[in-house]
Amino acid sequence: MKIIVPMAGRGSRLRPHTLTVPKPLVHVAGKPIVHRLVEDIAEMCDDNIEEIAFIIGDFGKEAEAELLMVAEKLGAKGSIFYQKEPLGTAHAVLCASEKLSGPVIVAFADTLFKAEFKISEKQEGIIWVKQIDDPSAFGVVKMNQEGAITDFIEKPKEYVSDLAMIGIYYFKSGESLKTELDYLIDNDLRKGGEYQLPDALRRLTEKGTSFIPGKVTHWLDCGNKNATVETNQSVLNFEQEKGTLLVNAESELTESIIIEPCFIGKGAKITRSVIGPHVSVGAKSEITDSIVSNSIIQQNTLVSNMNLKDSMVGAQSKVNGTTRNLSIGDYTEMGDAN
Repeated sequence: MKIIVPMAGRGSRLRPHTLTVPKPLVHVAGKPIVHRLVEDIAEMCDDNIEEIAFIIGDFGKEAEAELLMVAEKLGAKGSIFYQKEPLGTAHAVLCASEKLSGPVIVAFADTLFKAEFKISEKQEGIIWVKQIDDPSAFGVVKMNQEGAITDFIEKPKEYVSDLAMIGIYYFKSGESLKTELDYLIDNDLRKGGEYQLPDALRRLTEKGTSFIPGKVTHWLDCGNKNATVETNQSVLNFEQEKGTLLVNAESELTESIIIEPCFIGKGAKITRSVIGPHVSVGAKSEITDSIVSNSIIQQNTLVSNMNLKDSMVGAQSKVNGTTRNLSIGDYTEMGDAN
């Protein structure tokens, strides 16, 4: 089994947190978003993940090395491909065309999910979907009475289905997918100026490929600051339910209270503070004389004399002295931070 992860976009809706790091590498509950995504996919696969191909933009060598490490931690080979122009989802997948062989999962790295099913070799294709109240802003699937997917509708103006595609797909035959992606490019079949993956899915369906819906119990968005903080809260709850140790043994807690669930990273120092619930504190960050709840504090950041709630503070930052709902990026200083 191979996983292909298109992630060339920079995540403009999550700025300023994506000005210095690609959105899939932003940490949620102590791990990059893309790391959590591939972990969740691996849990559903009976087969081992052989390779993870990341399709990126100009992210830099440091980001590329981190992505290869994500694959290595799952016992898989990592590979890097580039999408140099934003020409759509179908074009993005085809940037890793040489990896489109055998069983393949395509997972766009801008969402997290929870599901309770396993991928079986008997299935020709699976499209992960979530039932939602308002499907008009999403691509949805249409099904027949047997429960097989028959069509794909992008942002329907009239109701046809409430099952939204969340951006994760399984193909038993990567070769068949490649054939249809090539067809779109070779015949310049675009919508809105871009080559769209659902058009390839429709052609596969018309040729007899049977797609079934993989229904998820939770669909977690990381599109903007508020959504990412909410996702951090959900992930911490999931990890607590699994019994995951969230407070690193090499963190230092002095005269402080931790209201679980919270993630406290390696080398973090918490002094005379109340942290939680639903706070993630990155490795080597320091929080002093503060109250922090429902927030994400990234790595190597200093927080002092603060009352923070529903906030997101970037890495390598320094903030001091006020009550705030913050959203500041990496390498930022605020207040009398020294």
